[in-house]
Amino acid sequence: MAIQFDAAPPGNRPGSLFDRLNSIVRHDLPASIVVFLVALPLSLGIAVASGAPVAAGLIAAVVGGVVAGALGGSPLQVSGPAAGLTVVVAEAINQYGWRTTTFIVVAAGALQIVFGLSRIARAALAVAPVVVHAMLAGIGITIALQQIHVLLGGSSRSGAWENIEELPEQLLNLHTGDAFIGAVVIAVLIGWRYVPTRIRVVPGPLVAVLVGTVLSLFIPVEVERIVLSGSVFDAIQLPQLPHGNWSAVALTVLTIALIASVESLLSAVAVDKMHSGPRTNFDRELIGQGAANMLSGLLGGLPVTGVIVRSATNAQAGARSRASAVLHGVWILVFSVALVGLVQQVPKAALAGLLIVIGSQLVKLAHIRLAHRTGDLLVYAVTVLGVVFLNLLEGVLLGLALAFGLLLWRVVRVAVDATEVPGTGRWVVRIDGSCTFLALPRLSAVLARVPSGAEVTVELTVDFLDHAAFEAIEDWRRQHESGGGRVEFVEIGSARMVDAAAGPPARGLGRAVWDEVLGPWRRDMPHGDRMTAGVAHYNRRHAHVVRPHLDVLSDRQDPDSFFLTCADSRIVPNVITNSGPGDLFTVRNVGNLVPAHGDASVESALLFALEKLNVRSVVVCGHSSCGAMEAVHQGAASGVGIDTWLGHAAPSLARLRAGHPVAAAAAAAGFSEVDQLSMVNVAVQLETLHRHPAVRRAMAERGLTVTGLFFDLRTARVIEVTEDGPAHIDDVDRPAELV
Repeated sequence: MAIQFDAAPPGNRPGSLFDRLNSIVRHDLPASIVVFLVALPLSLGIAVASGAPVAAGLIAAVVGGVVAGALGGSPLQVSGPAAGLTVVVAEAINQYGWRTTTFIVVAAGALQIVFGLSRIARAALAVAPVVVHAMLAGIGITIALQQIHVLLGGSSRSGAWENIEELPEQLLNLHTGDAFIGAVVIAVLIGWRYVPTRIRVVPGPLVAVLVGTVLSLFIPVEVERIVLSGSVFDAIQLPQLPHGNWSAVALTVLTIALIASVESLLSAVAVDKMHSGPRTNFDRELIGQGAANMLSGLLGGLPVTGVIVRSATNAQAGARSRASAVLHGVWILVFSVALVGLVQQVPKAALAGLLIVIGSQLVKLAHIRLAHRTGDLLVYAVTVLGVVFLNLLEGVLLGLALAFGLLLWRVVRVAVDATEVPGTGRWVVRIDGSCTFLALPRLSAVLARVPSGAEVTVELTVDFLDHAAFEAIEDWRRQHESGGGRVEFVEIGSARMVDAAAGPPARGLGRAVWDEVLGPWRRDMPHGDRMTAGVAHYNRRHAHVVRPHLDVLSDRQDPDSFFLTCADSRIVPNVITNSGPGDLFTVRNVGNLVPAHGDASVESALLFALEKLNVRSVVVCGHSSCGAMEAVHQGAASGVGIDTWLGHAAPSLARLRAGHPVAAAAAAAGFSEVDQLSMVNVAVQLETLHRHPAVRRAMAERGLTVTGLFFDLRTARVIEVTEDGPAHIDDVDRPAELV
């Protein structure tokens, strides 16, 4: 029977105008009010910190909300003036004046539109995260150093070092009223996280600024307040062209465009992780940001970026579409026109306290710990110091240059070592990494330590081998062998000696890695020669690795698990369990079956594993696209004599048709009916094993475990089969903070 969508009233159809308006009223309207309450004090504070007219922050907030919200590519991102551009804008105002700075904002917006139309938005994300984290930390420190003077009743200096040098004098001459208001705002912001959740629905920055403003009206000393001449319409003014020095202006334009673009894109990426709706169109986002910056600059506003604080608030408040960002800009416009007198009651020290907290929050201990853990702490420190004591662009360029140099050193470096095997006179030379001409000094020095006439094994675990390094190794080999020595190459990595002289060097990927696991059996080789080639590959590249492990197992075996799996050629037990020689006592048969009434092969192997080898676990492993299970499901065997054997799987088919819970869970996960039968079959074999006397005895006496696995050939993933159905096996060795 066809579904009649037209049966519903036209106004209530899915996706209709009525539904969209209903969603806006229910979700976006309340969220826009919350974002407005957060954005208002931040916009005022950033304008003050930049040295721009206060109204410039409000203009940018309105334009960022309405224009970037409507045209941008991120449905829930909220744009406006951001702390990340405060330092650059302040320098531009000091150097060129305010009206010329607005021209720079217009030009930066046009450049962002070019970025978006050129479809290079994702390239802006190719910045080392440690540099971005350090850039934000440097901006935060700079803002805090500037605003501490304002909080103490003075004015910020031109540079970070001057702010530090003059801080003692400012402390001796602090204005008690301003310092008191600023301290109260900081205390409210820090303590707001500890108030009950139902109260925290009111944004902390709004509460802090309101408390500071109300207190300033009652304390007996004067405090400096915001000066706002008229409404935002009165503050609108056209940009002014620069008077010469166009190269410096162009550099500032590029700086603002790049920082605004990267900050907006990184914010959009973060916001995408907070909701399950449509993802960001990065090129469209840059076009929307560029249009907003052009209009903001034309009206006399600050530059605009996507702001993570407002955007996160928007997502957490339940916004569903871009209507929330647009409406928040409308509310700021209404407030700026109708309540100008209220804005002028806000003390500058209250906004300074707010900005000091925001700046300190940009320095995240988690980012510092991550940089330390990944070996990038020096990059982080250099970038922060450069941003604070030079300027933002120079600090970021220093950080990027150092990050690139560190990356280059890590990529091209190679570990070379030569050791003598005690008591044998044999030497082992290990070369690990990317072996290039840059490694020649180290390589030649280590090879020179090998005595003449020695038997040498050269282990090459390299992923890149250029002709210079190959020639150095080959020349040494010829010289060593001419002196009576013997050299054997063991090539473990993906780069090959034989390929180094045949063409340009290339980094081995993909198939080469798989060849290292199983050998190049399937590549350019007649079928009859594959086994011989595989043995040769093993002898040449893997036997020496396995040999020490087998030395301790040569007289006895000590497997951990009895592993019963299907005879299917696609199942490689040691590969899918990441195990080695001696770990698995493996039994294979068609359909991974444990006959309920006994089978000489399976029974004898199981008893030997349990009673002689004392295995600690018993595992049954099935797989997807199993031919045996497909034959059982269709009710017909695929070959003479196999019908009797597959009859042992009849209970599994019956349990499937009876509605086994494993089948229901597998069906819900999207597995076919044959794969459901494979999982049910694993569960049934586990039940048979649990009834086995020897298994029960081992479980009771020494804690034997019985486990079911299922190998999904489509995804190459191993899944555990439990009583309730398939369950993913996570990486148990992964650090807790990365899970």
